[in-house]
Amino acid sequence: MTYCLGMKINEGLVVLADGRITAGTQVTVARKVVLLGEGKNRIFFMSSGLRSVRDKVLAYWKREMNDGGALPYDTVLDALNAYCRILRRVAEEDRSFLEESNLPFNLHAIIGGQLADDKEPQLFMVYPEGNWVAVDERTPYFTIGATPYGKPIVDRALTPETPLTMALKIAYLSFDSTRVSASDVGYPLDILCMSKDRTWRQAQFEADDMVEQRQWWNSNIKALVASMPEGGWMEPLLPNPRPAAGNGPGLTLVSDQQ
Repeated sequence: MTYCLGMKINEGLVVLADGRITAGTQVTVARKVVLLGEGKNRIFFMSSGLRSVRDKVLAYWKREMNDGGALPYDTVLDALNAYCRILRRVAEEDRSFLEESNLPFNLHAIIGGQLADDKEPQLFMVYPEGNWVAVDERTPYFTIGATPYGKPIVDRALTPETPLTMALKIAYLSFDSTRVSASDVGYPLDILCMSKDRTWRQAQFEADDMVEQRQWWNSNIKALVASMPEGGWMEPLLPNPRPAAGNGPGLTLVSDQQ
């Protein structure tokens, strides 16, 4: 499984991908996000699904892009359409053979960046069929892979106005929530950022690099739960409930003597 997250904020793009690869009982590591192009004229690509399908699609795409050199596209949309065309070609070549072995053609991808003719950063999610959706202001991010665990904190905390430092924290906590709940998601962790001037920065982290952040989150989330106001809603659920003034709508106290 995989956890990949792409965010679009006013300050640019934040991209995160875990690095754990599972095949049966075997666990290895591999980079799941790549930067394509040169200088400031670059796009990123990351995916979840069969690694063999991903590698074939990426190989075909790089060959069209002069083996990963300068991009032959003026906009991210141009690059996206080229990717979708290649994805459909690989589907025609491999889908039936995969299905004969009970393997799904299940490559999901997130693609983004800002090329010369783009007025602002672009972010897209592509489905295995080659259709895609663009990011929206109301939901300024995409996730693929093991999505249920890390999604709630992003939904609650991320907006287009979120500062870059805050977005990086949200991205990390989203990954950490997924890592704790999904055994096939884990370190190393790749994080990339693209700023308004189209400059890309990237770093890779191992588990030991994030000990302080992990311990802080574990202790503080427990403290937050403990400090949550109890209110009257707990009374009917605790031993020997004591009726409170104004139980609130929908609450009925039931004693053992009734």
